[in-house]
Amino acid sequence: MNQSSYQAPDISLQDFSAFKEYLEKACGILLGDNKQYLVKSRLGRLMAEHKFETLGDLLKRLQSNAFSGLRQEVINAMTTNETLWFRDIHPYTIIQDRIFPELDERNRGGQLKIWSAACSSGQEPYSLSMLAEETRQKRLGALRGDIRITATDISTSILDQAKAGRYESLALGRGLSPERLKRFFNQCGDGSWEVKREIKQRIDFRTLNLKDSYASLGTFDLVLCRNVLIYFSPELKADILRRIHKTLKPGGFLMVGASEAVTGLNDIYEMIQCSPGIIYRAR
Repeated sequence: MNQSSYQAPDISLQDFSAFKEYLEKACGILLGDNKQYLVKSRLGRLMAEHKFETLGDLLKRLQSNAFSGLRQEVINAMTTNETLWFRDIHPYTIIQDRIFPELDERNRGGQLKIWSAACSSGQEPYSLSMLAEETRQKRLGALRGDIRITATDISTSILDQAKAGRYESLALGRGLSPERLKRFFNQCGDGSWEVKREIKQRIDFRTLNLKDSYASLGTFDLVLCRNVLIYFSPELKADILRRIHKTLKPGGFLMVGASEAVTGLNDIYEMIQCSPGIIYRAR
């Protein structure tokens, strides 16, 4: 098969239904009906590389476990990696003005631990590290202790980009001010920009499927699980939120996306209105 001239085949309803079921079991992503075009566009190159004639052929190989890396390739291809610097702005204002001071007082100069779940190409954890730096400059004596940020994602390819911390100008224009660019990045010879070492060194990037155990992560003062729960079933979403609660220290905070909500879990989360924005405190 000539990959350059390869045209992704149409996907039968039977193969699409089987793939939907496989993807949900593998990583929790729940595809909507009539999303054959999405699967076709995202898996076309992979199918050409591995010489699969149909989606059904790909599924047979996945289910036979013949290629251990093929499953991860499919997950990488099907994962949505849309993100911005300081996304939505107001969550970062809440963190700087309300959450950081409370955690700082509570920890009395001890280590502050943050988890950025589904961190994509790194904009969220790097934004948090920049925010910590700005908070220290803004308020004398603030954030006296060490700050550690654990950043996880299911996609190994996108995590490689995040770890590198190098971005093209187009990506940097999405939410990053010129002042922050100048302060927190070094320009590279090829025209890209790299996050400075002091911002990088706070962050530990790790591969994690949110369906799997969180036991190895430890406990956190603040967890951000934003704009990923919308891709899961209500049952899986509730399960993830309950397991995130187990990683939170007593009184720790959870932040979810603007279009997401923590419902039916009043026994473990207290909702706090911030105007604008909502945060949740672990009971």
